[in-house]
Amino acid sequence: MNHPDENHEFFERLEADMNADRTGEVVDLDKARTARAGATSAPGTAEAPVATAPAEAEYDEDESPRLRPVDSPRLPDPGITTYKRQPILPSWLTSKPGFVSTTQRAASNAFYATRFHGIRTPWYALRLGMNAPRGAARMVRDTNRWMWDAEAAPLRAYEVYKENTAEYLKLSRQRDSRVRLRVFVTAVGAVFGAAFALTLYVMAPGWLAVLASAAVLVAGFWGAPQDQPVIGLAVLKTELQKLTGSIVLRALDSIGNQKLSAAIKKGGDMNGMRFTSEITRDGPGYRADLDLPWGVTPEDIMEERKPLASGLRRKVGCVWPSADPAEHEGRLILWVGDKPMNETTKPAWPLLKSGSVDLFKPVVFGNDQRMGDVAGTLMFASVVVGSIPRMGKTFLMRLFLLIAALDPRAELYAFDFKGTGDFGALEPVCHRYRAGDEDEDILYVLESLRELRTELRRRAKVIKSLPRTRCPESKVTAELANDKSLGLHPIVAGFDECQVPFEHEKYGKELEEIATDLCKRGPALGMVTLFGTQRPDAKSLPTGISANAVLRFCLKVMGQPANDMVLGTSMYKAGYRATMFSRTDRGICWMAGEGDDPRIVASAFVDAVGAEKVVARARKMREEYGNVTGHAIGQAPESGEAAFDLLADVLTVVPADEDKVWNEKVATRLAALRPEVYGGWKAETVTSNLKPHGVAVQDVWGSTDKGKGTTRRGIARADILKAVAVRDGKRSGS
Repeated sequence: MNHPDENHEFFERLEADMNADRTGEVVDLDKARTARAGATSAPGTAEAPVATAPAEAEYDEDESPRLRPVDSPRLPDPGITTYKRQPILPSWLTSKPGFVSTTQRAASNAFYATRFHGIRTPWYALRLGMNAPRGAARMVRDTNRWMWDAEAAPLRAYEVYKENTAEYLKLSRQRDSRVRLRVFVTAVGAVFGAAFALTLYVMAPGWLAVLASAAVLVAGFWGAPQDQPVIGLAVLKTELQKLTGSIVLRALDSIGNQKLSAAIKKGGDMNGMRFTSEITRDGPGYRADLDLPWGVTPEDIMEERKPLASGLRRKVGCVWPSADPAEHEGRLILWVGDKPMNETTKPAWPLLKSGSVDLFKPVVFGNDQRMGDVAGTLMFASVVVGSIPRMGKTFLMRLFLLIAALDPRAELYAFDFKGTGDFGALEPVCHRYRAGDEDEDILYVLESLRELRTELRRRAKVIKSLPRTRCPESKVTAELANDKSLGLHPIVAGFDECQVPFEHEKYGKELEEIATDLCKRGPALGMVTLFGTQRPDAKSLPTGISANAVLRFCLKVMGQPANDMVLGTSMYKAGYRATMFSRTDRGICWMAGEGDDPRIVASAFVDAVGAEKVVARARKMREEYGNVTGHAIGQAPESGEAAFDLLADVLTVVPADEDKVWNEKVATRLAALRPEVYGGWKAETVTSNLKPHGVAVQDVWGSTDKGKGTTRRGIARADILKAVAVRDGKRSGS
C-alpha cells in the first residue's frame, strides 16, 4: 500500500495536468515512431533505417513498443583490410603469351615493311629522280630567302607602314648582321663544297657518284608534293578502339538485362555495380573486372555474348566474359581480345620437339583466350570429347594419346572406328591398335577390352593386398606405377567414334558393359578411358559413361541435349554453350572438370607429320624403359571366340532336365564357368549375345530364392539346340 503522502502528491500532479492549457495538435503516431527510430541511427546516414523484428523492440512505461534499426551504430568494423598491389612491370613483360605476341607483332611488321619497301626501291629511285629538279629549285629558293633574311621582310614593312622609325632601324641593323653572317656561311660552304667535289673527282670518282646520287635523292624528297609522298606506309594501322569503362557499361546496357540496364541508368551506387580495378592490358587484349548488380551473375552475361560483342564493336570470338573463382558469385571478368580466338596465332605445343610426361601431373595441351597455357591431368579421370564432324575432335583425342605416349610407363590402346587411320601415327607405341568398323575390327576391340577387364580385377586385388602405409588411399600412385613388379603402370585407352562399337548388333552390349566398368572403376586403378563421338546422345554415349566422366570437352554442337550430354546436366542453362562456336572455331571447346568452372580452351594443333615425330621420340624412350609390347611388336590379343563357344557353354550350364531357365541364372552360371569371359554378364547381356544366333527370349515361370513362383525373361533349351544345329549345318554346308 502506497504512503498517504505519496498519494497526495500524485493527485496534486493529476489536478495540475487537468488544469493546464488544453490546446494541442494531432500527431501521427507512426511518423513519430519512425522519426524516433531514425534519431538512433548513425549520423550522416542517407537512407531510412530498416526496422527489425519485434524481438528487438524497446518498451517505455507509458508508450507502445518501439522498433530498433537493423544498422546499429555500435556495430564494430571487422578490422580486415584487403590490399591489391599494382604490377611493377606491364603485363606483356610478365606474361609469356603477352611478351611473345608483342615481340612477334613488332618483328613481323618490321620484316614485312622491309620486304614491302625493298621490292619497290627502283620505283622509289625513279620518282625521286623525277622530283630532283623541283627539289633543287626549292632548295635554291629557300637558301636565297634564308641568306637575305626574307622571313623578316614583312615585319620591317609593317614598321615602315606604321612610320615607327626606331623599330625599323633596329630591325634593319639586325638584318644587316644576319645577312653578313649568312652570306659568309654560304660562301664558305660553296667554296669548300666545290673543293671537296673536285678532290673526290680526282681521287675517288666513285664516291663522288655516290654523293651525287644521294644529293639527287635528297633533292627528290625535297621536291615531292606534300600530299603525295614518294614512300608510303607498308603497314596500314587500323586503330582498334581502346576499351574504356563507358564502352563496357554501354555494352552491358545493350544486352537487354533489366537489372543491368536499371543499374547503369540509375548512376550513383548502381545497385552495387562497380569496377573493382583499372582496365588493363592482359595478353593480346583488355581485361575489366567489375562487380555486377545485386542478383546478376556472370552466367547471365555469358548467355548474351553476341549482343555484348555488338555493344563492344568486336567480333564474338573476341569477347569472353567469365566468373572469377577466387571471388564472390557476382564478380565478372570481361576479357576482350584484339582478334578473334580462331585468328590469333597460338604458341607451339611445348612437347612437340622435346620433353617427356608424367601422367600423374598436369600437362599443357592447349591455350586459353589470352594464349596462356592450359594444363590438365589425365590420371584418375575418364574423358569425353564431343562435337559435330570436322571441328577437331579427333585431333584432340590424338593429342591426349600423344601425351600418354610420352610417358614411357603408359600402355596405350588406340581404336579408330572411323576407319580413316587418324590414330595411325600412334601404332609404333600402341599395345593394342585398330582402325575400322568391320565385325573383325569390333571383335578385336572386344578381346582387347576383355584383357582390360581381367587386368582391372587383377589390379584391384594387388591394391587390396598392399599395406595401408604404402597405399593409403587405395588407388594407384606415381610411386606404385614406378614399381614394375606390381604391374600398376598407367593404361590409356582411346575410342574415337565410340558410337560405332556400342551400337554393334552382336558385340555392342558387352562392349558397353566393359567400357562402362572401366570408366567407373578404372581411374582409381590407373586406367584412363577416352571416348570421342560426333553424335553425343544416350545411345552413342551411354549414361554410365557420360555421368562418370571427369574431364569433358565439348567442341561445337548443334543443340542443348548434345551440349548437356557432354558437359553435364544444366550446363546449357548455366550459360556454358558449345552452340555458340562457329564452324571456323576448330579446336576450340568448353572444358569442364579441371577446376571449379568450365573454361574455354583451344587445343594445341599437332598435324600427322608432327604426331609421327612425337611418336618416334616416344618409341625411343619406351625402348630405353623396356615398355614396347603388344601391337607395337606384332602381338595380337588372344582370340576369345577360339577359346569358347557361347551356345555350347549355355548347353553346359543348362542341363537336359531343365527345359527353360531365366537369363539371370544363365548369366550367373556362365560367370562361374568362365569368369574371365563371362564375368559381369547380366540377363540383358545374355539376351543381346544370343539374339544373333536366332535365340529369342520368352516368359519363363520359376521359383525365387525365397521359394515364391514368378515369371521372368528367359530362354528354352530347345531353342539353343536348334541354334546349334542351324549353325553346324551352315558350317558343314560351307
